[in-house]
Amino acid sequence: MTQNSQHQEAHGIGQIEEQLKQQAEAAESIQGINEADRDIAEKARQRESELDELEF
Repeated sequence: MTQNSQHQEAHGIGQIEEQLKQQAEAAESIQGINEADRDIAEKARQRESELDELEF
């Protein structure tokens, strides 16, 4: 895979992640949030910060 296509793929994944985050926030505002959802959201934020440190 070329460097450019890897970059495009990574960018596409970032867009999908952002869309899912927005959908989750919208659902939370409509339905409220329970303890399990809070735990998952916290784990996702931790994982996101670890991934942000990687260089492509």
